Amino acid sequence: MTQQSQSPQVPQAETQLVGVRNFRDLGGLPAADGRRVRPGVLFRSGHLAHATEADAAFLDGLGLHTVFDFRNAADIKLEGPDVTLSGVRNVNLPLSDPADGAGFWTMVREGDLDTLRKLLAEGRAEKRMIGSYRGIITTRIVEHGRILSDMAEDSSPVLMHCSAGKDRAGLSIAVTLLALGVEREAIEADYLASAAAHRRYKIWRKGDPGDGSDPMSPEIMALLLPLFDARAEYLAAAFATIEETWGGTDRYLAEGLGLTPERRERLRERLLTG
Repeated sequence: MTQQSQSPQVPQAETQLVGVRNFRDLGGLPAADGRRVRPGVLFRSGHLAHATEADAAFLDGLGLHTVFDFRNAADIKLEGPDVTLSGVRNVNLPLSDPADGAGFWTMVREGDLDTLRKLLAEGRAEKRMIGSYRGIITTRIVEHGRILSDMAEDSSPVLMHCSAGKDRAGLSIAVTLLALGVEREAIEADYLASAAAHRRYKIWRKGDPGDGSDPMSPEIMALLLPLFDARAEYLAAAFATIEETWGGTDRYLAEGLGLTPERRERLRERLLTG
């Protein structure tokens, strides 16, 4: 294996937004036939609910056509609705069950140490994440098919986000990049960039500092870490599910997501250089 193939290059240009975490432009990623993802047409981030005025002005300047918000009702109740952007079509496509979302945040914010140990210790947190990634691939084919079809027609530039911009948005971006012919190593490199400390979702837990307990103890943080981390094995589980269920990327896109060859080519023409 050559040195270049060992280290796929993730575009380095990154805008430091104050109230929006994990934002980046996918422009520059290597794609099919020697082409690259066109700068300024495909973005990803965490939620936009806490965007500052300066953040919103920057996002307005991107000329976005569509913002896909993959949060569910529980997420939006917790974080708030996205900031309003001028002339942007906002599409909410929840990629997880609202009840699961409510239970998840109750566990994260209110779960005591014994409960968290029972739910997350000894690899259970990792298994939860892998199961979630597999489930999104097999149960959200309508939503992912719509995203690709919309972008093939007239929905770019596009920004995709969930809460942290890591899991639901990360998988939706990964699916888009697969359709564009981006190599899996490069998709993984971009996905793993969400693990950087400055990009991670801020964990907040309920607790009374006066009661002698520490809601942010090292053990609790270690138990929660797999839920908020980007790990290669999570994305690998999604890719493995595609192979196991459809036998390969082309059949997944065509039979699973309903992406016709004509639409796939239009998608590439819109989002790729050359």
